[in-house]
Amino acid sequence: MTSKPTGVVSLLNPVTDAFETALRAILPEHSVRAAEPRYLEEPRGRYEVREGLLALPETTQEVSQIVRLANEMRVGIVPYGGGTGLVGGQVAPDGPAPLILSLERMNAIRSVHPEENVLIAEAGTILADVQAAAQNVARLFPLSLAAEGTARIGGNLATNAGGVNVLRYGNARDLCLGLEAVLPDGTIWNGLSRLRKDNTGYDLRNLLVGSEGSLGIITAASLKLSPRPAGEGTAFMVVDSPKAAISLLAEARSQLGDGISAFEIIHKQGLDFLEEYIPSVRLPFEEKPEWCVLIEVGLARGLDPQEALETLFETGLEKELVSDGLIAQSVGQRTEFWSVREHIPEANRLVGSISSHDISVPISLVPEFIARAGRVVEQLGPLRINCFGHLGDGNLHYNVFPDAGKSRQDYLAERDEVKRVVHDLVHELGGSVSAEHGIGRLKTGDLEKYGDPAKLAAMRAIKTALDPNGIMNPGAVLAL
Repeated sequence: MTSKPTGVVSLLNPVTDAFETALRAILPEHSVRAAEPRYLEEPRGRYEVREGLLALPETTQEVSQIVRLANEMRVGIVPYGGGTGLVGGQVAPDGPAPLILSLERMNAIRSVHPEENVLIAEAGTILADVQAAAQNVARLFPLSLAAEGTARIGGNLATNAGGVNVLRYGNARDLCLGLEAVLPDGTIWNGLSRLRKDNTGYDLRNLLVGSEGSLGIITAASLKLSPRPAGEGTAFMVVDSPKAAISLLAEARSQLGDGISAFEIIHKQGLDFLEEYIPSVRLPFEEKPEWCVLIEVGLARGLDPQEALETLFETGLEKELVSDGLIAQSVGQRTEFWSVREHIPEANRLVGSISSHDISVPISLVPEFIARAGRVVEQLGPLRINCFGHLGDGNLHYNVFPDAGKSRQDYLAERDEVKRVVHDLVHELGGSVSAEHGIGRLKTGDLEKYGDPAKLAAMRAIKTALDPNGIMNPGAVLAL
């Protein structure tokens, strides 16, 4: 399927001196400036912009004024959160030069309601600060990912971020009760509901969550908190295969129910990369296993997490699902265990992948996918595969690397073919080629190729209805 334009790119105008003058007239003096390099690039280096104009509003009203002016002058807007997105949603290298709009100055925790398990935060609040605010009232905001010290909650919601706790608590969408947002014409939608039940028409919250700034700009959110588990435990367990890991997950669910917070699968290749590139990370096993799982449990008062993990390990031994294991004996050891998982993406970056894939398949088909994907990639030449990720929700990070002694530059001609064979297999198995990172600009072609035609038509109709001038993050999600 070929990419279909939205029909609005030709209407957009670049940022001009006249636009900048008009913008400065409606905002405080310190709120508009030339964008520093960090606003013009993204982590994987796929996209880069040479220069840009940056707006730094401090209130929702200022965001509204910015958007209204941009809509009137038909200037594109690229919302910028923490800049940690991995699919190019935060930079626009093509088309008329847009305005970069960062909400980093809108970073207040507006209110906390522990008795309701609700926290209201502005969109520029760093995820780790949201977590800390919840912890201050003995609550948990469970969204957790590697970039939580930099990522901002507005971007987390705009991309429907996942992370390690989706198995128990869901994606960012499941942790949001309401939104405040500025729509493409500058209208402010006051939807900061704290209600669990509100069945009054179309759900604009869920429309904006995951829209990557293409339908509006999230300025604040009502977030769902949870009680903090009374006891937490972490374990590494060696499994014979991905199929054994799936069986162990089923056993863990039978024994612990919702007490499982995370269930991560890790391949030996990831441990090899850590040993070579980040030797400061302490590996859990002296002899690196081919496959292992990292399990986190959080249990209510009166239940012993270590005892629960020991029982799970014993069951795994009896059923020949596991062959070795380590249960953390302290908070420090739990931190060490998680450091292994959290540093795998960093080691991957240091190696330099040919093609990285954020995919999901039905959980029961994970072993089939891993086996078949290995075979089709192997046919393309001597390559290394690091497969790891959130087994509990079927989300794998399937990354393909150069053979030892070579670099990604040696495989530029193979990159597209590697991606194609992996994504074709994912699609065949009823999976998704974007499990938690979003579409951005990197995967607009994949969305066109693998997306359902009826869904794509509905998405274009919604985009046209809400953003007829196409100013909101042009080129993201839907191809220009």
